[in-house]
Amino acid sequence: MKRILVPTDFSDHAEYALKVAAQIARDNDGEIFLVHMLEFPTQMADAVSGGADIPEIMLFMKKAHEKLEDLLASDFLEGIKVSEAVKFERAFEGIVKSSQKNNVDLVVMGSHGASGFQEMFIGSTTEKIVRTSEAPVLVIKHENNNFKADRFVFASDFTPETKKPFRKIVDFANVFGAHLDLVMVNTPNSFKSSHAAQKIMKEFVAEFPITNYSLHIYNDANIETGILNFANGINADIIGMCTHGRTSLYHFFNGSISEGLVNHSNKPVVTFKI
Repeated sequence: MKRILVPTDFSDHAEYALKVAAQIARDNDGEIFLVHMLEFPTQMADAVSGGADIPEIMLFMKKAHEKLEDLLASDFLEGIKVSEAVKFERAFEGIVKSSQKNNVDLVVMGSHGASGFQEMFIGSTTEKIVRTSEAPVLVIKHENNNFKADRFVFASDFTPETKKPFRKIVDFANVFGAHLDLVMVNTPNSFKSSHAAQKIMKEFVAEFPITNYSLHIYNDANIETGILNFANGINADIIGMCTHGRTSLYHFFNGSISEGLVNHSNKPVVTFKI
């Protein structure tokens, strides 16, 4: 975790994410790329792309840089290499581009979650990043001055397509010296016997050089609830999931377990794209 991207809108939740990113960077001799996206109405965006010197735009730029300078002066960033940037792009697109351009190992974002009408019809920038980012995305909900991942719950169906991202999951766990609690959630609609589930999980894990782990089968009404209940039951520090990155109508009608966790979990959630 040497190269960490932290998007900020200067909110409290964004600062929570930056504080966690600082802890990770300090422990791993890493650096932080701190970015703020300025989104303007269409007519102003056109002026920016055309190079027009509009007073309002210059004022927004000045204020954004001043806020970034204030953040850079924070005690929790002392001794950490931080590169800052203000970009004129839609938040989602700009964050993805910045992640790719800087070849980051991890994106750390703050989120206050969503529910009801907002969750169904609007979605958040965080959700979009979770769905599409090639780099792992760590979502932080609360201030955490002593971030740790000693107990790392990774929930999966342990199918072959999960093997590629699982290598990143193992690397992530190793960085934090985490114990991997690997869990398969059984639901009424996708039930497997304990024998069958254990066989799938043991054969999956056998292909990876890991020793600090345990296997669990958990029964619940649905997968998301099962993951949350299991993680709370063992007092996990962090929850991990793979995401398919599906978009458009499939995503609208079927939703995403990983995005549901991002919205509803009080614990940090880290996602890895399949």
